[in-house]
Amino acid sequence: MVKQLQTNTTPTIIYPDSDGQPMADNTKQFRWIVTIKENLELLFVNDSHVFVAGDLLWYPVQGDNKIRQAPDTMVVFGRSKGDRGSYKQWEEDNIPPQVVFEILSPGNRLKKMAEKFKFYERYGVEEYYLYDPDDNELIGWLHSGNDLEIVAEMDGWVSPRLKIKFQLSSNHLEIFSPLGDKFLTYVELNQLREQERQRADEAIKQLEQERQRYAALSALLREKGINPEQL
Repeated sequence: MVKQLQTNTTPTIIYPDSDGQPMADNTKQFRWIVTIKENLELLFVNDSHVFVAGDLLWYPVQGDNKIRQAPDTMVVFGRSKGDRGSYKQWEEDNIPPQVVFEILSPGNRLKKMAEKFKFYERYGVEEYYLYDPDDNELIGWLHSGNDLEIVAEMDGWVSPRLKIKFQLSSNHLEIFSPLGDKFLTYVELNQLREQERQRADEAIKQLEQERQRYAALSALLREKGINPEQL
């Protein structure tokens, strides 16, 4: 009698890299997402074990591809940099993102934001920041026990993990690095780089003018029989 071999019929679970949702609903939201994400990349550019991502699907539970969120920006300490299609936590030493940012837009619904909050609270986020650029309102939560507790005052708040500082004026949010450098948009960074280039060009021009004046003076002194190197 031939014994029939059993086959593994467990279906392969696919973890999609996209949820089909746009990264942003408008230009203002997109600008803030990119500004925060890129400045955090710059902040930790020399630390190979800080992973920063924007709009990346995070799957915290192996075997369930329905449990997922895509934070506008997330930071993971203890994980290497590099490209990923999604963040599968069980493949990342089971380390959850410690810090997440969400930028509110008119398309965000209260139910959706409440679901995100419970997700971040349940799956181990240490710091959660929610910014509404239209109303210039910033809310922060800090992990305490099993809960995310609201930060009483965000103006002047310094992130325990990131060491960045939040400052709220009457109509604008400013974020500063631990060294006091302001988070800038790509356009602002490019303008600053251009200003530095112009200053460098002007300094080189002034040095060249000084060199020419020195050469002319040296030639004049030699004509009079004076060695300028002996003065």
